[in-house]
Amino acid sequence: MATVLRAALRRATIELRLQIMSPMVLLALLGPVVMLAVLFWLRDSQLMESALSLGQFLVPAYLAFGIISGGVLGVSGEITTERDDGTLLRAKTVPHAMTGHLLAKFFASIVTTLLPIAVILIGASFIVDGVTPTTAWGWIRLLLLSILTIAAMLPLGAVLGSIFKGPLALLFTTMAIYGLCAVSGLFYPMTAMPGWLQWVVQVFPVYWLGLGFRSVILPAEAVALEIGESWRTWETFGVLGIWVVIGLLLAPIALRRMSRRQSGSALASARERVLTRGY
Repeated sequence: MATVLRAALRRATIELRLQIMSPMVLLALLGPVVMLAVLFWLRDSQLMESALSLGQFLVPAYLAFGIISGGVLGVSGEITTERDDGTLLRAKTVPHAMTGHLLAKFFASIVTTLLPIAVILIGASFIVDGVTPTTAWGWIRLLLLSILTIAAMLPLGAVLGSIFKGPLALLFTTMAIYGLCAVSGLFYPMTAMPGWLQWVVQVFPVYWLGLGFRSVILPAEAVALEIGESWRTWETFGVLGIWVVIGLLLAPIALRRMSRRQSGSALASARERVLTRGY
């Protein structure tokens, strides 16, 4: 395991160096800039006749959505691309390749996900009042929650990338995840949703991810907008922890099954598909 960890850290360092030196890093920072512009526009809009502004409520929503986008959608897209370009086929020659590959994704995602979060949080502190922790313990909770949610989302992204055959299938998955985010209370209070929907969304980690960030960032009076008027801190960490375990159990199995199906003929077929269809 020590060898696998060293290899994963080395691979993550290489990936981060390539990403930082790539022009795509500017595109990655464009999202936070757009979100900050929306916050500036909505900073004075009242939310459901409460003392909370819509701008305040959207800050934790953006943080949660950034982790979902980077952890689930970003990693699933990377796995699909690496399957078609031969990266995973070459990785089969390395001992414990899939475990190290998944750990490398986790280490790299911590940096690539926390960087946009830091940009949003720092920028929002100048635009909207009361959207940053006020104590040292609050900042520690925010960091722990961020790492926990990345650990919960990334294995799910690896599983999705392993299951679906190509980018077209991932497109429909992306739309489904966006729809789940829309009804899980990220961008509007969950208490405004129908009762049956409140029960359904609590099965998925998206709701708990958003609840966790709201409990750390928003003022104490914002709890009145939550289900049961409670932050349910222990339940949040418990549910997210369960999803971490589920993901860590399923992701290596899915990646190993996918790698076993990788061969020279499968890679040639994928390249032919890209050349003929464009995806």
